[in-house]
Amino acid sequence: MTDRLTTRPEQSVNDAAPEIVVIDDVSKRFVLRKDNSLKERLTGLGRGKKHREEFWALRNVTASISAGHTVALIGHNGSGKSTLLKVIGGIVDPTSGTVSRRGRIAALLELGAGFHPDLTGRENVFLNASIMGLSRSETESRFDDIVTFSGIGDFIDTQVKFYSSGMYVRLAFAVAVHTDPDLLLVDEVLAVGDEAFQRKCLDKIRSFQEEGRTIILVTHTLSQVVELCDRAILLNKGEIVFDGEPRDAVSQFRDILEERRVSEVDAAGDLTAPPKEARINVVSAKPAGKTVGAVLEDGEDLIVSVQIDHYEAIEGWFCGIQIDSTLGQVVYGTTTKRAGVELPAVTGPQTIELRLDRPQFGGGKYFVNVSLMDPTGRHFADLPQGTSFDVAPKKKSAGTLYAEPVFSVVTD
Repeated sequence: MTDRLTTRPEQSVNDAAPEIVVIDDVSKRFVLRKDNSLKERLTGLGRGKKHREEFWALRNVTASISAGHTVALIGHNGSGKSTLLKVIGGIVDPTSGTVSRRGRIAALLELGAGFHPDLTGRENVFLNASIMGLSRSETESRFDDIVTFSGIGDFIDTQVKFYSSGMYVRLAFAVAVHTDPDLLLVDEVLAVGDEAFQRKCLDKIRSFQEEGRTIILVTHTLSQVVELCDRAILLNKGEIVFDGEPRDAVSQFRDILEERRVSEVDAAGDLTAPPKEARINVVSAKPAGKTVGAVLEDGEDLIVSVQIDHYEAIEGWFCGIQIDSTLGQVVYGTTTKRAGVELPAVTGPQTIELRLDRPQFGGGKYFVNVSLMDPTGRHFADLPQGTSFDVAPKKKSAGTLYAEPVFSVVTD
C-alpha cells in the first residue's frame, strides 16, 4: 500500500516533553595520518606534524531533542552526520563540548557492531541485549519475538561470521527494537536489508512513533526524511546550517548538492575536448512570468530556455529535453522532432525555448538535461543536469506526479 511511504504518522508528542538529548557546543577533531606503511611511519619519526593532518568532523554543534520526536540528520558525505550520531550514542567522545542523554538507548550505527563473529546468532542476541541493559530473563522472554522479527530462525545457531550483510542487519535491528528503548539511533544500515524487511522496519519505527519514543536517524533517502520525521537537522562541513521543518531542510540540502555538482562540472570542464559542431552554453528553467530560482506553483507554466552556439550548420538536427527527479528517474522527455518542429541549420548563437503548460509535477527538485542530435540520432552536444528547478510541496500527495485526489465512499 502506498500509505506506507507517503503519510507521516501522527506522533504522541507533548510540547512540554522533557529533553532526552542535549548537545552543547560539541566539536570533534580527528587526526589523519599521511604515512600509510610501517616503513613510512618509521622513517617519519621525529618529523612533527608533517605526516599528520587535522580534520574537524564537527564544529560547535548545539541542539536539543525532546522526547517523542523523530529527527533526521542529513548532509552530504563527510558533513559530520554519522559522527554526530555516534557522539549522541556515546560511541565517540567529543573533543570539546558535552552531550547529555537520558533513558535507554538502542543504536544501529554500523553493520555488525556489537556482534562477535565467532559467536552464534543466539549467543550474540544475549550479548547485545545485555549491552543494552536487559537481564538474561528479560532477553529469554523476548527471544522468540526477536528471532521471528529477524526472519533468520534457520541460522540462529550459526556463527555470525557466516551471515550475509542482510542477515546482520535483520538480527541487529530485531534486537534493538525489542530492548524497549527510549531513544533509537539508526544510521544508514537499513539500506542493506531487502525491500520486505525495510517495510517491516518502517512499520516498527511508526509504531515507536505512536508510542511516543524518540528516534534519530541518518539517511540519504530524502523521501524518508519528509515522510517519517517531524524535524531535520542539516549539516554541512561539520556545522548545523538548518534545523527545522523536514521539507525546508531537504530543499536547502538539494541546493547545497546542486552547488557542489555545478562546481565539479566547472572544474572538469577545462579537461574536456572543445566541441566541434555546437556547444550548449546556458540552460534555465523558471515559472512563466517569474525569475530563475522562483518555485513553480500549481497552475503555472514552466519555461525551459536553451542557449546554443553553433559552429557548423547541420541539416535536420533536433533538440531533446529530459526532466529527471533527484533519484535520476525520467519524469518527462520530449524533442523538437517529436513535437513536429523543424530547426534551421545555422551558425552562431541560437536560443530554443520549451513551454510546458501547467505541468503536474509533485513537490521537490527536478533536473533538466539537454541534448542536440543529428538526423541519425547521434548526439553532438549534451549538457546533463544543465539546470534545476523547484516545485512547491503538495500537501495532499507525494511523488513525482501530482493529481488532485478526490475520495468517495462507494456503497452497494
